[in-house]
Amino acid sequence: LLERKVTAIAYETIKLEDGSLPCLAPMSEIAGRLSVQEGAKYLERPFGGRGILLGGVPGVQRGKVMILGAGVVGTNAAKIALGMGADVTILDVKASRLAYIDDVFHGAVATLYSTEANIRRMVAQSDLVIGAVLIPGARAPRLIRRDHLALMKKRSVIVDVAVDQGGCVETTHATTHDNPTYEVDGIVHYAVANMPGAVSLTSTLALTSTTLPFGLEIADRGAAGACRANGAIKRGLNTYQGNLVCPEVAQAFGLAYTEADRVL
Repeated sequence: LLERKVTAIAYETIKLEDGSLPCLAPMSEIAGRLSVQEGAKYLERPFGGRGILLGGVPGVQRGKVMILGAGVVGTNAAKIALGMGADVTILDVKASRLAYIDDVFHGAVATLYSTEANIRRMVAQSDLVIGAVLIPGARAPRLIRRDHLALMKKRSVIVDVAVDQGGCVETTHATTHDNPTYEVDGIVHYAVANMPGAVSLTSTLALTSTTLPFGLEIADRGAAGACRANGAIKRGLNTYQGNLVCPEVAQAFGLAYTEADRVL
């Protein structure tokens, strides 16, 4: 992109004043909901899992779900897991997000600060671990290391939604919908890149409804004009006339960064 001087505006870095990501949100909502749906499937014994029903039945303990990250992905994962009757715990570094989760779910979802001690304790207890960590435009931090797998129950499942950003689990690598899982140290890993592709009709309708206004503005004003007029689009600009203007991407790849205002 830099060599060819492409003007590139990324869906996932278009950002509103409040920090929300309007073009990424629908895909994050879908991926969060799918993470539990897929995780529940791969907990079934024929798919290599422990043979656990997340919702349990009367007299039998419910499955335990651990969600790393309380953003859009994590919140939607918690919604589905709770709806299935699972025992759900969500971890995050932000007190405000944990307070939000506690409020909207009326205390039905347990909340914990994301610390090394809490991560180690929860991976040992959980049947399904969902990686829902996002740093917009940057590589996801690796919060679950390979040594954590030794603490987990055999044939439990990890779904790393963050794999599109490098993954928040040390042992994940991108897989496909045709071959979605693999096993490391007795733990089933699901790490499909572009999870929403599995529900393509829903994804297309959700994505186009949120991106169309931005696309029309870019078409009407041109890329540079749209960036000057709309701060959200300017924050989504990644490369312009051979310059890398997204600080997170520059940091992730160790490349030189130029402020967008200097080149627009």
